[in-house]
Amino acid sequence: MIWFFSRFIVEAYKKVRYSRLRKKHKTGGDSSIPDSGLMAEHGASCLPCTPEEENKIVTDLRNESERNLKEGNLYFVVSARWFQRWERYVGIDADKNLNRNRSSGSRHSNGVSSLGAERPGPIDNSDIIENGGDCECKENEIQLRRMLMEGHDYVLVPQGVWEKLHQWYGGGPPLPRKMIVQGVYHRNFDVEVYPLCLNLIDSRDESRSILRLSRKASVTELFQKVCAVRGIEQDKARIWDYFNKRKHAQLLVSNKTLEEANLQMDQHILLEQVDGHHSSRFGLDSTGNKLSSVSLESSRPSLTNAGGPTLSNGHSSSYRSNMYLGSSVGLGLTDMNDGLDVNSSPKKGEKGALAGLQNLGNTCFMNSALQCLVHTPPLMEYFLKDYKDEINTKNPLGMHGELAIAFGELLRKLCSAGRTAIAPRVFKGKLSRFAPQFSGYNQHDSQELLAFLLDGLHEDLNRVKQKPYIEMKDSDGRPDEEVSVECWRNHKARNDSVIVDVFQGQYKSTLVCPVCSKISITFDPFMYLSLPLPSTITRTMTVTMFYGDGSGLPMPYTVSLLKNGFCKDLLLALGSACCLKSDEHLLLAEVFENKIYRYLEMPLEPLISIKDDEHIVAFRYPKKRMGKTKLVIFHRWQEKSATDYHKSGTKFFGTPLVTFLGENQPNGGADIESAVFKVLSPFKRMYSSAKAPIGKENGFPTDGFDIQCSGSDAQTVEKAELEDTSNTDLSLLLLLTDDTVTSFTAFKKDTIFESGKILKVVLDWTDKEQELYDASYLKDIPEVQKSGFAAKKTRQEAISLSACLDAFLMEEPLGPDDMWYCPCCKEHRQAIKKLDLWMLPEIIVFHLKRFTYGRYLKNKIGTFVNFPIHNLDLSKYVMNKDGQSYVYELYAISNHYGELGGGHYTAYAKLIDENRWYHFDDSHVSPVNESDIKPSAAYLLFFKRVRTVSKAETGEACQGHSIC
Repeated sequence: MIWFFSRFIVEAYKKVRYSRLRKKHKTGGDSSIPDSGLMAEHGASCLPCTPEEENKIVTDLRNESERNLKEGNLYFVVSARWFQRWERYVGIDADKNLNRNRSSGSRHSNGVSSLGAERPGPIDNSDIIENGGDCECKENEIQLRRMLMEGHDYVLVPQGVWEKLHQWYGGGPPLPRKMIVQGVYHRNFDVEVYPLCLNLIDSRDESRSILRLSRKASVTELFQKVCAVRGIEQDKARIWDYFNKRKHAQLLVSNKTLEEANLQMDQHILLEQVDGHHSSRFGLDSTGNKLSSVSLESSRPSLTNAGGPTLSNGHSSSYRSNMYLGSSVGLGLTDMNDGLDVNSSPKKGEKGALAGLQNLGNTCFMNSALQCLVHTPPLMEYFLKDYKDEINTKNPLGMHGELAIAFGELLRKLCSAGRTAIAPRVFKGKLSRFAPQFSGYNQHDSQELLAFLLDGLHEDLNRVKQKPYIEMKDSDGRPDEEVSVECWRNHKARNDSVIVDVFQGQYKSTLVCPVCSKISITFDPFMYLSLPLPSTITRTMTVTMFYGDGSGLPMPYTVSLLKNGFCKDLLLALGSACCLKSDEHLLLAEVFENKIYRYLEMPLEPLISIKDDEHIVAFRYPKKRMGKTKLVIFHRWQEKSATDYHKSGTKFFGTPLVTFLGENQPNGGADIESAVFKVLSPFKRMYSSAKAPIGKENGFPTDGFDIQCSGSDAQTVEKAELEDTSNTDLSLLLLLTDDTVTSFTAFKKDTIFESGKILKVVLDWTDKEQELYDASYLKDIPEVQKSGFAAKKTRQEAISLSACLDAFLMEEPLGPDDMWYCPCCKEHRQAIKKLDLWMLPEIIVFHLKRFTYGRYLKNKIGTFVNFPIHNLDLSKYVMNKDGQSYVYELYAISNHYGELGGGHYTAYAKLIDENRWYHFDDSHVSPVNESDIKPSAAYLLFFKRVRTVSKAETGEACQGHSIC
């Protein structure tokens, strides 16, 4: 009762304190109150709220904004550094939001906990704006620093949230941004963080201005802004697309967006004044140089642009209007080639492209993938011929043929430009239109782009105009050869294109039910193979296991794992170490500051996301409990001052315990108390004659045996404790708490709780509980790895491509989230899956999975992969023994340098006719020795099949290899 009264006084004091704060704000009282002076000084005028109130207000406003997404909604850019401070202050687990980079420093800084963090000062965006806000700029002139990453450098908050945060904290500066809609078929909402920046050159006085507009703004809006800035009447203004300071297109007043006009970030536009029918300086650039030698052409593709002998300089002199449904190209725009010199066409028999691709703003990922595709011999041969008859404009899964034509035009330009770089503006415009995930100016993944391009080109060039419905059959014990032919025939009946001919192979997928041993075999097509990178470095990890059903004492287990492994590997190792039964389950969690910081429930969460100084626990419980109401139990005790008894308070301690409530539905307060007694039962003290605990060292058992009361004794004590209380009062001081563990509510035995939810309670330990239970088992759990203990390294050898293939083809169980429905058991089962290569394509692409994605961390694996350049023999991996040769030769590589989320992409490509390698780094192209093309940055490997040609076929006296 004394403790309860003390807690009541503490809570009452908090309410009085906030009441006084509000009163002083109303009366202009004592400005020495922490933060209140700052708030007044920086423009904050709102009455102070508790952290819990702020959190609830912001959460409600965010949810409301999510429910009302629409074009034009206003969002504000806020420094992630400041916002994380605010999240810690209000008790939000900041690292669970926005894929934020996670470090121990963000959680352990200054020893401040997420619940005891200080109130942040005024909003400070100085770290994300140019010049740190030191320059004397108007609000609308303040610019974000380039290359910022959402979640790492900044966060986006809805207008309502910004207004509240600014009321509470003041500061700034405000950085408003509008929501736009992207895409044609799949409309995505996106906040335009970086509006389009255009450099305006006024030919009248050679003055320069910077304009910023949304890329969704119309050309009409651009005219209005230019005329307002330069003081010219609209009917006397002529504006040119002046990319690379050369006239590409005259922009005509229209509703066409700047994105559709292919205007790029930081490019130039030219303003000329029209006097009657003539420009004041028509035909001259801003320095008076002649521009008349640059011819103009249509940007709208035509049927003849899809190939054929009628081409001149790779382009047609005329075009048909309204050829493609949904096309917006050519409306009010006359465009010219994006290259600097396109007056030469591919010579007969010439199969090489040594032109670079200009970087249009973080488009190196696109340039790298494009160079690899352009230098794929079968594709180059196909797109240099007449392919117009194969364009499928009716395919609902395609892009009306526009993507295929844009790619074909770009390939022709690269083959026609000699060594002059090409700006792929039209192609990027098409890409942004049909794949909005690649719009804007952020860095992306070259493999993701490659996957989209291959699939998009296939659908645009699919020879099947009407796809038939085909019902797939099970193998039912039939021979693999028969089933594979049937599956490939069915696939080709719906998918038949040059992409299928060149890039698609077939693998055999075998699933085995772990219960009834039912075997299911399917044959599926593939376009590339994503290979894991097996690690050669091991890491020891210590995890403390608790029994969620109260059947034993906690025990630390140390296991050795591959450093680049996943949580599923940790679970398997722990299960083996603790002799986990088949009907039991382990739940991994991280404990930080006596709270559950996060659950590690994703099987493919990378182990690298778990730091050495963290504390990881595993809760062991029967699988039959899964799906029941989860109960999380936190521990507090009353901390008394040695000098002043009245200066006492509560403090959290120990490791939270996780269990599941019983079968009773709905669950009540009595069920919660019973569950708490059950999980605490292993901690009941046993005393020797000296009245001291025995059988443990450093808080844990020394021999692995459970030292506790027998089951019957524990039940007798628990029953006596329960009967010793009234019908409704609890015998333990248990309080219901919220997700932030900051507010507490009392409950009784007859209190009913909703089933299926996560319930969190706080157990306040009194002298009685401390005397009865040994709380040392809950304290001082070991770190994952003691500091100073280095990871064990094996002899560092290069990982071979064959090792990656072996790892890819290894038998493994399906994850819990990817279970297979067994037709015999009529239930979903965690089947054993095995992949085998059955048929290989002419071009095989290997994707080395260097990037690992977890819930809390993204990581890049920099392991060197040793791959052959010549004579890659894959025959031993092919299950279909058809007598063919499966020897391949490398011809292109996409490289990624740097870290995930940034870095730089380049490409190596081999010109087959020259038998020479070149390095493509955006605009820069240079020859490279074959011995230098095996970097640890290799990301995508392109191999071409080599066929063995006999003497009878060649008429030669010897037999050798030739490129097919």
